[in-house]
Amino acid sequence: MRLLQPVTLLDPSQLLRPESAFDGKPLSAFRDYSVDDEDPVRMRVRRTYYNMHTNMTVDFVKGKMNKWLKFNHFKATVKEALVRLNELVDESDPDTDLPNIVHAFQTAERIREDHPDDDWFHLTGLIHDLGKVMAFYEEPQWCVVGDTFPVGCKWGPSIVYGDHSFRDNPDTYNTKYK
Repeated sequence: MRLLQPVTLLDPSQLLRPESAFDGKPLSAFRDYSVDDEDPVRMRVRRTYYNMHTNMTVDFVKGKMNKWLKFNHFKATVKEALVRLNELVDESDPDTDLPNIVHAFQTAERIREDHPDDDWFHLTGLIHDLGKVMAFYEEPQWCVVGDTFPVGCKWGPSIVYGDHSFRDNPDTYNTKYK
């Protein structure tokens, strides 16, 4: 059979991909946590982090470990948990309001492109946010989203919003953690 005319096929998934919305956005413009009381997204992000930094104490973490490390709240395959993330938009993300499953696949795919021989790394990228499913089981988002940080020690200078965001956290004033 001979092709008389070139045929152009449209991949409908190209129309639904979020990446084009960020074409031309400089890398330095991502993960911008500056304060702007007129921007509802930045206000939401800041509120999420301040709630996290106020409430995430050593005692709080111990309580959550006691609750969640029994593994008796739900059972799901990795795929089922990823699909569930279709219903979650991460309130701590200043860059996108897409469901978290999109982020999971974007992360895994970017890692695959950059590190094609590291299968373990692709998988890590895919599952790195699966803990966010706890938001569907009575955990507030500030408890399961956002950049992580250690508790029980001095706050690091790289933590989003810095020391000021911990002013209402009781552990800030515990001399054991200085």
